[in-house]
Amino acid sequence: QVHLVDTGGGLAQTGGSLKLSCTVSIRTSDDFTTAWFRQTPEKEREFVAAIRSGTWYADSVKGRFAISRDSAGNTVYLQMNHLKPEDTARYYCAAGSLAGDLRWPSSYASWGQGTQVTVSS
Repeated sequence: QVHLVDTGGGLAQTGGSLKLSCTVSIRTSDDFTTAWFRQTPEKEREFVAAIRSGTWYADSVKGRFAISRDSAGNTVYLQMNHLKPEDTARYYCAAGSLAGDLRWPSSYASWGQGTQVTVSS
């Protein structure tokens, strides 16, 4: 069982930045996908970004957010710049050796507890 701890959320102003961290209990590799999703009470959980051998982004965050992994392979980051009020959500780290599309929440076996991001206008 892989354990994930996601941290770094908080309050930011429009145009500001936050950096989320996801600590993974195992050393990740290029065949292991780690991703960020977000969810609000009004919407289903949606894909934000993923990293494996490459990186993938939702169109809504492309050019503003960057996902990366530390050299030890235990921590995945989500640098969020140029934040907008519509980025307000609870952000979840997810990980697994996928059997499905990396944009689908159902493809991931392990999840963090989530961290709240609130962007004020």
